[in-house]
Amino acid sequence: MHTIVLGAGVVGLTTAWYLRADGHQVTVIDRNDDVASETSFANGGQLSYSYVAPLAGPGVLSKLPNWLLRRDSPVHYHPRVDLQQWRWLLQFVRACTHRQSEESTRSLLSLSFLSRDLMNELLGSEPDLSFDHANAGKLVVHRTSASFDAARRLLDYQRSLGCEQEALDADACIAKEPALAHLAGEMSGGIFTESEDSGDCYRFCVGLMRLLRKRGVAFRFGTAVTRLRRTSARRVIASAAGEDLDADHVVIATGTSSVPLLATLGIRVPLYPLKGYSLTAPLQGKAVAPRMSVTDYERKVVYARLGDRLRIAGMADIGGRRADISPRRIATLRAAARAMFPGAADFDKAAAWCGLRPATPKGLPIIDRTAFDNLWLNIGHGALGFTLALASGRLIGDLVSQRKPARSVGRFELAAA
Repeated sequence: MHTIVLGAGVVGLTTAWYLRADGHQVTVIDRNDDVASETSFANGGQLSYSYVAPLAGPGVLSKLPNWLLRRDSPVHYHPRVDLQQWRWLLQFVRACTHRQSEESTRSLLSLSFLSRDLMNELLGSEPDLSFDHANAGKLVVHRTSASFDAARRLLDYQRSLGCEQEALDADACIAKEPALAHLAGEMSGGIFTESEDSGDCYRFCVGLMRLLRKRGVAFRFGTAVTRLRRTSARRVIASAAGEDLDADHVVIATGTSSVPLLATLGIRVPLYPLKGYSLTAPLQGKAVAPRMSVTDYERKVVYARLGDRLRIAGMADIGGRRADISPRRIATLRAAARAMFPGAADFDKAAAWCGLRPATPKGLPIIDRTAFDNLWLNIGHGALGFTLALASGRLIGDLVSQRKPARSVGRFELAAA
């Protein structure tokens, strides 16, 4: 059976991996000239299996006025004459409830824990897959006593969902991560999770492509699929530059580009791009560079050590569909990094990047069949694409192969988005 996967980002490649393992003939198609050329290219680098709570939460709406007024805010909103933007925002506001946040978190943790197991399985079977992977844990630093107290109150709930974490005071945080010593007077404490990983998503995708090619998976780059056409009441075919791409199944894994593509069939998906930014800086003071992943909770900036580089990522800009870099946002990110880890890296030589995270209002990906027998969706992973990719690919493989899914997919169906 021939299956086309549209999208060569991390979600598309993991989808291809499990489809090939099931015996499908697979072709991966992407409009770019390489894998992971868009949102997967320089993301935060954290495989954050225990930190998957959606952006839509009960405390978000009260923070938005302050966020929107600050120049260095982690969230910027740019209103557009765009019905899709306003529809997405209304759905987002409706999702900012305690009940919805807990339900989404439970579903995401189930998916992320499966991804963690699958990553360990993959690394065990493919030891040469090299992507600066590290299992050094993650420390979420809280600067205020209010946020630290709230985080500690969540520990029992998180533990009931399978997360093993510990609360550390400021001295214990520094003992775990000496690079934070200069912040001794600015930290109230932190939450440490030993099981968290980090890695370079682009290098992971390059390595996975090599393994897929060895297994007979074909790649077509520089091919933009612009239309999905019905061939019968229950089947579709993908078209690129007037060429019909013959296949038994088509899996959509094209992030925010999925919206106009699916619209050619009249399928509406609640995806909107949240633009995020990153810097990748060469280390220059290894003694003062962080050894583990670190998240600055108040500033919503994440740090991951990738070999001899430091990845710094954050921000969420709501508005616009172009991955153009804002110098002001990059300057904010660079200033935050210098203050957090002074002397750790050459921030002047840091490579700047931005990408469009394909987000759903509830923060849940869409992993589902459609009304067409041969069309499948694996989209909407937001900032968790790297973390959830392996599990999402496995679930699509299960669905296409008509197997009982490894996890319940009810929460990830299009109708539930």
